[in-house]
Amino acid sequence: MDLIREKDGASRRRRFENEEFRKMVSGELYRVDELLNSGLREAKIICEAYNNRRAADVSAAANMPLLRMLFGAVGEGSFIEPPLRVDYGFNTELGRDVYMNYDTVILDVAPVKIGSFVKFGPGVHIYTAGHPLDPQQRKDKLEYGQPITIEDNVWVGGRVCVMPGVTIGRNSVIGAGSVVTKSIPPDCVAVGVPCKVVRKLPTTDGQDQNGNGQDEVKGA
Repeated sequence: MDLIREKDGASRRRRFENEEFRKMVSGELYRVDELLNSGLREAKIICEAYNNRRAADVSAAANMPLLRMLFGAVGEGSFIEPPLRVDYGFNTELGRDVYMNYDTVILDVAPVKIGSFVKFGPGVHIYTAGHPLDPQQRKDKLEYGQPITIEDNVWVGGRVCVMPGVTIGRNSVIGAGSVVTKSIPPDCVAVGVPCKVVRKLPTTDGQDQNGNGQDEVKGA
């Protein structure tokens, strides 16, 4: 930790902005070179420090310095239960009052944007990373990434996997155990493998957009 000079992820990111980095965050095929490897190692060091703190020392305020060192941006009031695993960290931005339960994984080779008031259940995995279908390209150690956006006030249930290129619209709810392979519109409940919209969310009078009463979402 003493070798990491910067106190925020946005500043850390600037040390790694070479040509392979540019291709990585732009969705082009790239290779993990020595510089990018050092970025992966650095994120592991910060996560290790975050995950190994005594339970008595864990609070939103006490966690914030390490989260700001790790991520590109973190809004006030955000809290992540350890353990946490990320690839780079500095490609991820969190809004305010985000809550992530235990065992969150964020593979952020491409940008990850998580809005304010987002809630994660335990074991949520965010995957921007992908590998080519062409076997020779995989042998050549080529990779790619596609960005993920989770808009404001989304609730992501436990053990959900969000795949590359997905956007989850504001206020939507993703049921537990879902695999989100395509974007989900705002104000929806979506569940399943693959994840599909099953209903629109209710309006303020307790009726959904089809005039039906509100139902509880089980296991989300």
